[in-house]
Amino acid sequence: MGMWPIHLDNFKLEKKPKYDLNDIDHDKNLEKEALKELDSLIGLNKVKQIINELYALEQLQKRREKEGLSTDPIVLHMVFKGNPGTGKTTVARILGKLLKGIGVLEKGHVIEVERADLVGEYIGHTAHRVQESVKKSLGGILFVDEAYSLARGGEKDFGKEAIDTLVKAMEDYKDKFILILAGYRDEMEYFLSTNPGLRSRFPIKIDFPDYTIDELLLIAELMVKNRQYILTDNAKRKIMKSLIYDSTTREMGNARLVRNIIERAIRKHAVRIMNKRTITKNDLMIIDAIDIRED
Repeated sequence: MGMWPIHLDNFKLEKKPKYDLNDIDHDKNLEKEALKELDSLIGLNKVKQIINELYALEQLQKRREKEGLSTDPIVLHMVFKGNPGTGKTTVARILGKLLKGIGVLEKGHVIEVERADLVGEYIGHTAHRVQESVKKSLGGILFVDEAYSLARGGEKDFGKEAIDTLVKAMEDYKDKFILILAGYRDEMEYFLSTNPGLRSRFPIKIDFPDYTIDELLLIAELMVKNRQYILTDNAKRKIMKSLIYDSTTREMGNARLVRNIIERAIRKHAVRIMNKRTITKNDLMIIDAIDIRED
């Protein structure tokens, strides 16, 4: 399976939007902010490429419209495939900002749900839950994490009802929200195969690769920088050693592991510094190897 199954020439187009995208105010500052956030992400080069293609195509459509050329809105429903902690939710939030900024989405907010938020306990309960989530996401993005779990319960499970209701909402609220289904790569492929109509409704499929060890260290450095701390070279080496040691047991590329390492280091650093008689500004900022826990 190729990592990038979708390109611009494969995008499915719809002929008649339900509302005029030009009625939505553009926000240049928000657009610039979103592009800056996207560019600042560690790694994810192929993901950035796809998002930039979408951005360029939307911009081009507007230029074509000004010149009196035919235009068709792009179907932007997507599937994000990858391990946890590889940036799927972060990219969805940036995408919401970007599409709001260029006037494709009215609000650009992201509503995050999972199976427990959508699947009810009795007949009719699931449809109501799904409809409420969709209504909250209008003008923005509905992000369904671990979406494959909706198809796990078999024919009598209400997860199937949730899928059917989501598909219907895509028609009922066409162009008024974007649905992103996210989850593990293999599980999402199986999920799409369970319903013949699902795959064609999500023309944009983006694979989120695992982070390399070097990228995870860069993420660690960025996390401490944003908190106005500094890692010593010894601390960096110890983090790198921890990541390499843990690579055989953890899900590769999980930035959540890095976040846990840094947050524990900051707590341990606080205890170490507060036990000193005198505290300098450097003491408040510098995280050393002693602050990096072994486990």
